[in-house]
Amino acid sequence: MTPHPTTETGYRNKNGQHNVGPLGIKGTDHNQMLYRMNCERCHAVYAANGSDVHHRKCPECQSGAPSSGAWMP
Repeated sequence: MTPHPTTETGYRNKNGQHNVGPLGIKGTDHNQMLYRMNCERCHAVYAANGSDVHHRKCPECQSGAPSSGAWMP
């Protein structure tokens, strides 16, 4: 089974957020893992559940949700 493209390293969503890759940490949503995200506008780094990667907004410059799981770089 091929992973969903949004959870593949390098995926960029419509809000300019890049999936840098999996963190290897269980997420806060049911059966999810956390992924390291990077904002192309302000370069903030944060974590998102795999189910949220496609629509995440930056917590620093786009008023998005804080890093999932309270993960800090």
